[in-house]
Amino acid sequence: MASDDERPPILANKHYRLPSAFTPESLLREARRQKSAANLPVPDVCLLDPDGDIVRHLQAQGRAQRHDGWVCYHTELYLIEHDGLAIGVVGCAVGAAFAVLVAEELFASGCRLLLSVTSSGQIKPLQAPPYFILIDRALRDDGTSYHYLPPSTYSDAPGALIARLDGAFDGLGVPVLRGPTWTTDAPFRETDAAIEAMRQRGLLAVEMEAAGLYAFAAARGRAVVCFAHVTNQMGRVEGDFEKGHADGTTDALEIVVRAARRLAIPATDTGR
Repeated sequence: MASDDERPPILANKHYRLPSAFTPESLLREARRQKSAANLPVPDVCLLDPDGDIVRHLQAQGRAQRHDGWVCYHTELYLIEHDGLAIGVVGCAVGAAFAVLVAEELFASGCRLLLSVTSSGQIKPLQAPPYFILIDRALRDDGTSYHYLPPSTYSDAPGALIARLDGAFDGLGVPVLRGPTWTTDAPFRETDAAIEAMRQRGLLAVEMEAAGLYAFAAARGRAVVCFAHVTNQMGRVEGDFEKGHADGTTDALEIVVRAARRLAIPATDTGR
């Protein structure tokens, strides 16, 4: 077996069972001190909106209120209510590293269920975009997941949570399919050869967060569910990147509310 000095740095010196010396709780404690901010919990249900379309749309409607107790140095958290459900939304946390950083801080602040709805590129042409995929596993072509779990090909979604979403999206105006995706840190290195290799694996779409978020969920025992909003063919056709009505916000919020209500996470349930 190779020593840590011989392994690529992404695989060396990980010590998966040891606690981190740097914790989200300590960062938030010091941020609250510096900013003279109250320790206010976030909603039970939170949403990552990597494209920022949901946040911008709700701000334009006057429906998003900034959370004054959210002291993350890199993001703003907005409070919304949709169909009677309170949701905390963080926009523009793009990529696994950023998404997991924010996820750590959200769960340290009281979140019990984290949903992610990310724009993604079509790998397997199931139908014309836009449509959604409930991601049940993600190929680990990211860096973040290897800091949380030992090497493997995929990060799996929390199986019990995925099972509980069976039939949750029936009758929705936009399709919600289920399947695996490819998580990559380098969208502009998606070569034709790489895309074809992923298609041969049966992967449905490419995105930037799910493998890291699911590895974090498994390592920390957290309830996380990721959706891919398939909106494009990676700019290889004219008229690409169309998301639907209100940049897909209407459909995405309906999916979030249906998922949150179906899951209704108890305090001790991580869905694994």
